[in-house]
Amino acid sequence: MLYQNKSFRMRSATLLAVILMLSVFLAACGSKEPAQQGAADNKQGAQAAASDAPRKIKHAMGETEVPAHPKKVVILTDEGTEALLALGIKPVGAVQSYVGNPWFDHIKADMEGVTVLGAESQPNLELIASLKPDLIIGNKMRHEKIYDQLKAIAPTVYSETLRGEWKENFKLYADTLNKKQEGDQVIAAFDKRIEDFKSKAGDKLKEKIAVVRFMGGKTRFYYGDMFSGVIFKQIGFPRSDPKSDEKAFEDITKERLPELDAADRVFYFTYETGDGKGTKQEQEWMNDPLWQNLKVVKNNKLTKVSDTTWNTAGGVKAANLMLDDLYKIYDVKP
Repeated sequence: MLYQNKSFRMRSATLLAVILMLSVFLAACGSKEPAQQGAADNKQGAQAAASDAPRKIKHAMGETEVPAHPKKVVILTDEGTEALLALGIKPVGAVQSYVGNPWFDHIKADMEGVTVLGAESQPNLELIASLKPDLIIGNKMRHEKIYDQLKAIAPTVYSETLRGEWKENFKLYADTLNKKQEGDQVIAAFDKRIEDFKSKAGDKLKEKIAVVRFMGGKTRFYYGDMFSGVIFKQIGFPRSDPKSDEKAFEDITKERLPELDAADRVFYFTYETGDGKGTKQEQEWMNDPLWQNLKVVKNNKLTKVSDTTWNTAGGVKAANLMLDDLYKIYDVKP
């Protein structure tokens, strides 16, 4: 009986020791999990804080600190308006489109409720201030003189020029809006369409082209440095004029029309604001014997296209619409 009691006490002591060890282990685990969770929470908090911190953007006027997630954006160029829309952002205010009342046809459905801020060449500063924007995007070529006034209203970022640099400008806007990844995807999609067109067009890409624009009282040859010219260059179409890469455009007289005989196809567009002057210029020149005697006219290689999407709008949406036209003109299936 004594031996059984002793054995019982030994088993009890052993069991107690096991229970104590298990308790210590569980306590250690319990104290470790909150610590790990706390570290994870701190890491997530730091990442969230970093993503919400203002960002510095280098641009045409220097360097500007902009909000990480701007909510009220003012845009002061047509091509910039297209960039915002392509990135899924509706501006609170934008300058009026050069043609339209007040927006180009191809963007008006997306611009309902946007405040019109006057012309691109002269935006209304008081109206901009009244919108209380947290970001303003403009352009040095258009708005250099009012930069100090704009940056006093809100952080302001400028692109450099407004000719054929739409891709560079678009990338700047996407980065400024903290949407670089989305912007890269938009450009990649356009470039993919260009490659698709090139692969399917074949020998049609050998056609030498020229571009003419009619305006009120002016007629111009448009070269490789302009919006349509940059797209033609990316596709690989040769230009009929060897000076095409040296300048943006050149005003011409009727006596220079025979130069178009070096082209296999002539694209032309007319800048018409509603006063009839652009249309009058087009009709006057096209009825001239010099025009009528052009090889492209006789060979039915004269193609009228939209001034808005081939030149004036100058943004990513217009670039895709121009490419849509080229698929149709050259009978290439997307």
